[in-house]
Amino acid sequence: MNGNKLFTAEDIDAAVEKIASDIGAEFKGDFSDCALVGIHNQGVPFAQLICESLRKKYGTAPLLGKLDISMYRDDIGNRLRLPAIKETEIPFDVNGSSIILVDDVLSTGRTIRAALDALTDYGRAGLIRLAVLVDRGNLEFPIHADYVGLYSTPPSDEKIVVRFAADGEPGIYAVKWENHNL
Repeated sequence: MNGNKLFTAEDIDAAVEKIASDIGAEFKGDFSDCALVGIHNQGVPFAQLICESLRKKYGTAPLLGKLDISMYRDDIGNRLRLPAIKETEIPFDVNGSSIILVDDVLSTGRTIRAALDALTDYGRAGLIRLAVLVDRGNLEFPIHADYVGLYSTPPSDEKIVVRFAADGEPGIYAVKWENHNL
């Protein structure tokens, strides 16, 4: 991967454990009415890692969902090509549930705004929290993560790219926008 490596695989593992511990503490290990919803693309494997960690710690884990927000983005008309639509899987009743939205990077808040819009099409959650692997502190919307693994503030002309083990060499990188395929 071309770019500056910000964090290692070990840093990712520690961040997953931190977030899982924070979630476990808030819900006191009772995930009976709780679900993690990973935002495509990299929020999905991150949510799976958190679920695995919670299962190891508590013997149980929240339900797991996947959310595609492509058609909810406010920049959909500005893109050069239409996004690839991924499958949304919400295998539980959102109404009244505690939902933890999960994404890899919190940058401007626009993705999370779109995710909130998409999620409300499935029902009215009783509680919504946000877990992110990296908070880059570049917010354009008044959205803040409840659970944060790592903080990084690369220059504004760089995008943070997360690679999990399934993507090859795991790590978190800062990549120039023009060098990244959008």
